[in-house]
Amino acid sequence: MPVLNTLHENNETMMTLTEFRAYVKDRKPLDNEDIFRFMDEMSDEARRITFRLNAAYHTPEEVRALLTELFGYAVPASLRVFPPFYTDFGKNITIGENVFINACCHFQDHGGVTIGSGCQIGHNVVFATLNHFLEPARRKFTHPAPIVLGDNVWIGSNATVLQGVTIGDNAVIAAGAVVTKDVPANTVAGGVPAKVIKSIS
Repeated sequence: MPVLNTLHENNETMMTLTEFRAYVKDRKPLDNEDIFRFMDEMSDEARRITFRLNAAYHTPEEVRALLTELFGYAVPASLRVFPPFYTDFGKNITIGENVFINACCHFQDHGGVTIGSGCQIGHNVVFATLNHFLEPARRKFTHPAPIVLGDNVWIGSNATVLQGVTIGDNAVIAAGAVVTKDVPANTVAGGVPAKVIKSIS
């Protein structure tokens, strides 16, 4: 469900989800009080839902219902997720058909995470769409960039995919890799930082 303007005690209106998505799409820095207030409220909402998701056993249908609430749209009936599942935002995740996400994955999706159809995500994978500025004076602020997975991508356990990365169709990311740059379609990448190891014929 979309987030609407909310009237606060100080009579200021909070930005909308649509406005936030447009803001991060332009990769603008997250460095003002309106942004911080919005992110805090969205983080609280995400935690309320993920605590329910992760606190007890749920059938696959119940898991999808909770993810629908978390993501803000009806997730595909073919989506399979093994909880626990973690996110501190949740409303900027797009999932294709026939996706499998294994246990203990972390989606920091403020900047947008798109997962194509047929993708398989291993245990404890991290998607991080925010990064801090390097300069000490600005280090408490972050800047977003999207992560995009094409179709039939396989991400091995304990891999980390960083902001701004696009992974092409049919690519494989080896377990434990840290992906800092785009990965071409039909390749295997691994290591820290990840590099292309071979092509998939």
